[in-house]
Amino acid sequence: QVQLVESGGGLVQAGASLRLSCTASGRTFSSYAMGWYRQAPGKEREFVAVTDWSGGSAYYADSVKGRFTISRPYGKDAVYLEMNSLKPEDTAVYYCAADSSITEFRTDYRYLEVWGQGTLVTVSS
Repeated sequence: QVQLVESGGGLVQAGASLRLSCTASGRTFSSYAMGWYRQAPGKEREFVAVTDWSGGSAYYADSVKGRFTISRPYGKDAVYLEMNSLKPEDTAVYYCAADSSITEFRTDYRYLEVWGQGTLVTVSS
């Protein structure tokens, strides 16, 4: 059963913006940290951003800091990623994830408890 569903990906030109959404289905993640990873063709999955259950703390990969913003309504089973000034190197499948511990997002993606199926973002030059 799919528990997290991503949407909002697409094909855009460099410099454009996209807003990704991730929503829960079938259960609640209100007490979980939720965040985003991405995986480009032929590359390892990499951390993008994460926020805690309250939306009060957020962490970003250096590669997206200042361009991407993660947001989450307090205690809600949803998380969003606003992506601005997109670059071709941002091209990847973006995955939403949830875990009971926010520290897992910055340790190893293999430890994360729940994943969505991903949404493709393609940025052309």
